[in-house]
Amino acid sequence: MALANHLYFLIILVLLLGMPGTLYIVATPIGNLEDITLRALATLKAADRVLCEDTRVTKKLLDHFGITTPTASYHQHSEGKKKLEIRNLLEQGKNIALVTDAGTPGISDPGNELIEFIVHSSEFRGMVVPVPGASAVTAALSVCGFPTDKFLFLGFPPHKNKRKKFFEEVRGAKRTVALYESSHRIKKTLGELSQILPSETKVCVCRELTKKFETTYRGTMAEIRETAIPEKGEFVIIIS
Repeated sequence: MALANHLYFLIILVLLLGMPGTLYIVATPIGNLEDITLRALATLKAADRVLCEDTRVTKKLLDHFGITTPTASYHQHSEGKKKLEIRNLLEQGKNIALVTDAGTPGISDPGNELIEFIVHSSEFRGMVVPVPGASAVTAALSVCGFPTDKFLFLGFPPHKNKRKKFFEEVRGAKRTVALYESSHRIKKTLGELSQILPSETKVCVCRELTKKFETTYRGTMAEIRETAIPEKGEFVIIIS
């Protein structure tokens, strides 16, 4: 009986040692550090490595919570061999946490290419697990005051190519539309929206959500266009 138990635990140990790792998709605060979840902290502490959009940004978060897990970069300029290296680490049994600079990885973020590569890789036998939390788009939708049972999220407008097509999609939408914009292009984007949307269209612009200078602007397209919105910070635009 004792020998049988010994063999059983030996088999379990061998199986565990041969198991691939897990890729955790970990949401981090979009501004207010108190918005991080207990599960996110536990995952970041337990992971073998944290993949960051910008290691300098993530290090500030990790240092704040006393987390010493090694970090590595994964961003929009990472080459294909980087994806292979990450998959190999997972196959070796390493548990990896993927984070973005702020919010949920994979949402208008280079992490979506890595996630797509991993989940569609026939060589990968592990799991991809979400650790949900803060997201700028859902935060903005929750306070916009527009119908949100159905909505269309379009991410960032293209800088040049297909920009016209992007705004045509906004104009033709039959439900609430959400999009992101940076401080460098917020004025330009609001100007283009005012040219294609009826002046009475209801709009909500959320600036610097959860941060010190968080501001929400509500009004018609005409009113928003005339509002002196500071060209600083990150923006979410919601169109009814």
